[in-house]
Amino acid sequence: MKKIESEKVESDITTHGVNPYNVVKSLLKESVNRLGYNENIYHVLKKPMRMLEVSIPVRMDNGTLENFTGYRAQHIDILGPTKGGIRFHPLVNIDEVKALSIWMSLKSAILDLPLGGGKGGVIVDPEKLSERELETLSRTYIRKITPIIGPQKDIPAPDVNTNPEVMGWMIDEFDQLRGYNIPGMLTGKPIIIGGSLGRLEATGRGVVLTIREAAKVLDMELDKTTVAIQGFGNVGSMTAKFLHELGVKIVAVTDAKGGIYREEGLNIPDLLEFVKNKENYASDYTDAEPITNEKMFSLPVDILIPAAVENQITKDNAPSIQAKVVAEAANGPTTPEGDKILEGKGVFVIPDILCNAGGVTVSYFEWVQNSMNYYWKEEEINQKLEEKMLFGFDTVFKMREEKQCFMRDAAYMVGINHLVKAMHARGWIKDSDLSEG
Repeated sequence: MKKIESEKVESDITTHGVNPYNVVKSLLKESVNRLGYNENIYHVLKKPMRMLEVSIPVRMDNGTLENFTGYRAQHIDILGPTKGGIRFHPLVNIDEVKALSIWMSLKSAILDLPLGGGKGGVIVDPEKLSERELETLSRTYIRKITPIIGPQKDIPAPDVNTNPEVMGWMIDEFDQLRGYNIPGMLTGKPIIIGGSLGRLEATGRGVVLTIREAAKVLDMELDKTTVAIQGFGNVGSMTAKFLHELGVKIVAVTDAKGGIYREEGLNIPDLLEFVKNKENYASDYTDAEPITNEKMFSLPVDILIPAAVENQITKDNAPSIQAKVVAEAANGPTTPEGDKILEGKGVFVIPDILCNAGGVTVSYFEWVQNSMNYYWKEEEINQKLEEKMLFGFDTVFKMREEKQCFMRDAAYMVGINHLVKAMHARGWIKDSDLSEG
């Protein structure tokens, strides 16, 4: 059976039944009201401009024909083509994809990227597919959404349970349909066919940059802090790697199978080498004590990093969280009830639409490089990523100080403000929409 390298540990973590689309709509409405805009702004932003559902028939190895369901949401393209990942997961649903597309719009707006938000997904457990079945599924999905994607329309990328190999199949299928190479039609590709250096590490690197900036404003010394990480796929493992390089002590990580804990700090280089074997999960590592996901959330650490999927910090486990900082490396990891509890405890939350925006930023760099057919060195890409992430953090933090609000509220307001300026410039909204009425 085919195992997916890039996000293998996130695929089985449950999402506690909270609808992310309802969550994001509520946050949009609250932020529009707080900014003093007319409710018309909310009505423009609350729905994706386009939502496509497709059937994906796949001939299985046993000769049967199975028909999978796939989606592609495009939220708003006022700043540029929509952009966002494709996830393969059994819990994918239409409302999740809608929510994720809105979050992508806000991420791009916060970091001043000329992109809108998109997202795609297929309802499937890829670990139950052979490599041939997975490739057929990937190629058929991209064929079905081809009419609405392209480098100037909508640019897919990897997400949960997809990786550069899957992107390679998808771009090959798209190019065969078009009859010529179009490297900018998706990002996260293998380097040899137009991928960008630094893309695989980008989300984790961005997470660490926002943690570094948060530590500055909170007067924390990173080399004296302790961290626990939920999820050890691409994002979680890269976050661990870069935090370790800064001298941070990572005491616990968990994944779909369980977790590991070491009070004096895990040997992160050795753990990263261990999980290079695709059959190994972080929780299989023996030079540490076992720990449950629930216990990990309650550890007396300075920084907690949810790097799995949605709805992991809830009203049930938020009261036991002792961390001073929660850095949301995952999309939507905190439920509204959990968020209120963290706010009441004075936890500094680095919200997902800022914290994990490093991935879309380097995807944007990849798209730019594809457009000009000239490729930057990794050092230059990392420098540009740092500039963008620091710009985003500073802008959100200033909004927080100005409005005397929490970081999540500030991030939404920064993103909405940016989109409102573009909508007004294009005539989508009128002066009367910029004030309550």
